[in-house]
Amino acid sequence: MNLSHNPYREDFPLLLNNPNVKYLDNAATSQRPWSVLKAEEEFYKTCNSNPLRGLYGLSMEATDRVENARKTVQKFLNAKKSSEIIFTRNTTESLNLVAYSYGLSFVKEGDEIVVSILEHHSNLLPWQMVAKAKKATLKFLYCENDGTITEEMIQKTITKKTKIVAIAHVSNVIGRENPINNIIKRAHSYGAIVVVDAAQSAPHKLIDVQKLDADFLAFSGHKMLAPMGIGVLYGKEELLEKMPPFLTGGEMIESVTQTNAKFAELPYKFEAGTGNAGGAIALAEAIRYMEDKGFSNLQKWEDALTEYALSKMNQIEGIHILGSKNPEEHCGILTFTLDDVHPHDIASILDFDQIAVRAGHHCAQPLMDYLKVSSTTRASLSFYNTKEEIDAFVESLSKVRSKMGYGQSNTL
Repeated sequence: MNLSHNPYREDFPLLLNNPNVKYLDNAATSQRPWSVLKAEEEFYKTCNSNPLRGLYGLSMEATDRVENARKTVQKFLNAKKSSEIIFTRNTTESLNLVAYSYGLSFVKEGDEIVVSILEHHSNLLPWQMVAKAKKATLKFLYCENDGTITEEMIQKTITKKTKIVAIAHVSNVIGRENPINNIIKRAHSYGAIVVVDAAQSAPHKLIDVQKLDADFLAFSGHKMLAPMGIGVLYGKEELLEKMPPFLTGGEMIESVTQTNAKFAELPYKFEAGTGNAGGAIALAEAIRYMEDKGFSNLQKWEDALTEYALSKMNQIEGIHILGSKNPEEHCGILTFTLDDVHPHDIASILDFDQIAVRAGHHCAQPLMDYLKVSSTTRASLSFYNTKEEIDAFVESLSKVRSKMGYGQSNTL
């Protein structure tokens, strides 16, 4: 693929307004295209009112727009019903909702909860809490050095005692897609439910929750071109129906007496209080943007950038890149260490050249411990990045060791 001209870049105002910034922290949060920013702005300029609460025109229009956004997300995930789509603040809240509502209600003493060693803390800490509260056992699916979870590991770890499996679709550190289909089939064979953290996969891969047969699936808008503060939880209707509310308060009830309450139907039972209406509408626009550009086109561009970046990075002296050698198994995530140099120093030096990367444990400390690294540096690409940005990143990175006094690194 010819990477000389990026056809998507002009859609992103921050990148146009800051041409010297090389933004390579897309796994943390993405940039927003004009259409998404305008969709949110237009809502607040023309329709700002509280959805689901008023019988006047503005409120009813706001309600229609939010419900249309819900239907857009339903179609995006191929959920059976729009009532299976719950708007939250982010992936973290979505996963906590499942843990507190389903986990605390249905996990019993002696049950087993299975997570992978690859999990972001947001899909680990809630299950630690449930396991402790219910006297259940927390078990781990461990990976190979390249991040692969083997079939043998799946068969050994998921058993008749398993009640819940909580698994990242794609690792936020290694970028590898986990064998979700095999994990779900194994879990369902024992009657366990599966919770999928799709924070890193939803921006990069088409997801069909019916084909996948996931019981719950969560993702954030801000990682896929939408604003911060809007997230999604998909759940199978039959599971959501029997779960108690996570939060209680306004608009999640049908009736309230001095001593009791009858809760609203799905999805409103799980949407207490005033939600992020503008964010939901902007999320729907982000989905439309990606659909209009063509998911396969965006993925091809991103894969080509990743392949180019990996080929250049592998020429740097002292670099160790985590995960697969296949660029298509990274989802744009390139996490690495550099001999003798702390990741925080790497990030600081790159920042002098206006290159934005992430350094630290990436909210995955158990994985860092398992891989025997204290921390790493992560560059993460999106389809709006350019060959020139990668060249600048690699050139700057190749000089880090010499700047730290460890001799002349190889230049490209």
